[in-house]
Amino acid sequence: MSNDKDMSFFEKLNIFMVSLLNNLMKFRMKKAVLACFLSFCTVFVCAQNWDINTLHRINSWDSGFPRSYSKFISGSTPVVLAGIPAGMAIYAAIKKDQPLLQNAIYVGSSVAEALVLTYAMKYTFDRQRPYDRYPDRVYPSNYEDSPSFPSAHTAGAFSLATSLCIKYPKWYVIAPSALWACSVGFARMNEGVHYPTDVIGGAAIGAGCAVANVYINRWLNSWLFGKGH
Repeated sequence: MSNDKDMSFFEKLNIFMVSLLNNLMKFRMKKAVLACFLSFCTVFVCAQNWDINTLHRINSWDSGFPRSYSKFISGSTPVVLAGIPAGMAIYAAIKKDQPLLQNAIYVGSSVAEALVLTYAMKYTFDRQRPYDRYPDRVYPSNYEDSPSFPSAHTAGAFSLATSLCIKYPKWYVIAPSALWACSVGFARMNEGVHYPTDVIGGAAIGAGCAVANVYINRWLNSWLFGKGH
């Protein structure tokens, strides 16, 4: 089977990373940093075999609890992503709790930013879904219309989990949030709709958006609630 589609994805990543590396060199970064970055590029581009082999093993857990758990987690993810910040905002409005409303805006906007960035990257890299690329090795439990990289479910989950942990740094928030976000990533692989690198990329985007949004939200809160907040 032709590998043009999948190789084009890795070629696009390689071009992007090499371009970024060249830009870093213009600023005369330390050689050690450049060497590490170049090594990362090489490892990522050569990760195709690890990607499909790992996915094949995870996707093979196709009976009993793993598949039922994956179906539930994957199907409920959009509801959780929308429901938690919406629920926080509604409760804050009823109780007239402005700090909680600010947190709801932060959590909701973090998830939204992660999803927008993820879908922009999906259609930029246009990676073929694993069940289309490897129909003899991957058996999906459902089919998706969008490109594969990165995983939007995982990006949203890690954005939600990270933003909740930042605002409520208690073990009883961190533990279930982390478990749920990791479960979403596992579910997407178990269902055969994403490669491990799709999930890793989604997790990085989601967590990164939540962290970056801490600073973005300071401006947003100032604009919505006034400089005193």
